Amino acid sequence: MLSSLLSPNQTYRNATKTSRHKRAVSTRMVAGMWWFFTLIMISSYTANLAAFLTVERMDSPIESAEDLAKQTKIKYGALRGGSTAAFFRDSNFSTYQRMWSFMEASRPSVFTASNIEGVERVVKGKGSYAFLMESTSIEYVIERNCELTQVGGMLDSKGYGIAMPPNSPFRTAISGAVLKLQEEGKLHILKTRWWKEKRGGGSCRDDTSKSSSTANELGLANVGGVFVVLMGGMGVACVIAVCEFVWKSRKVAVEERVSSQLIAVAHGCSR
Repeated sequence: MLSSLLSPNQTYRNATKTSRHKRAVSTRMVAGMWWFFTLIMISSYTANLAAFLTVERMDSPIESAEDLAKQTKIKYGALRGGSTAAFFRDSNFSTYQRMWSFMEASRPSVFTASNIEGVERVVKGKGSYAFLMESTSIEYVIERNCELTQVGGMLDSKGYGIAMPPNSPFRTAISGAVLKLQEEGKLHILKTRWWKEKRGGGSCRDDTSKSSSTANELGLANVGGVFVVLMGGMGVACVIAVCEFVWKSRKVAVEERVSSQLIAVAHGCSR
């Protein structure tokens, strides 16, 4: 029984000098189950690592505006005369100034006449063109076009307002109504309805969840069956080892009894 328990460790370290430990059925079963467990674990780890590295290579090399500014292979532009173009044009930040200079010098022009034209140019560019526009517009588009994605965070923060004539009598009432809608969460509900539910919104949500789970790490639920097989095999091996021990003990006892009887007979004959 002790040989059965020590056999996997000896096999792993190649420490077995003779074939004495490998003759028992229980020892062979323990060694076989151990190597089966090791083979499955190594195969699972290798497959998961390969999937992880594949997904890493598929990820976009551009993660922020700084990454765009550091390269020239991927062109980028904005709506001509829009607030996004004005932001880069008037920015004092060196990275954004460099991006604006690049956009102005690019030929053909990277500016578009509308956001729709910019989105179509991104789709046709197949990764060679990026379009810069307001985050709310990007959120609306990527909820409906599964070929597009948003990269990086917001470059600037701006609010929306309702334009009115100076000294308008409706200003206070409308401002109060907007604040009330915001406090009650109704603005968020309206955005969710019209951005993510109505007019084709949310069609890319399932694809996103599937792609994000492509290379998940292995959990106990994924390899639990291997541990069950290992424990089951060890249990069966222990039962066989006990049976072998009992059988061997009885065999030795019978042999010793016969030997003692033969010795007694021989001693009687000698008298």
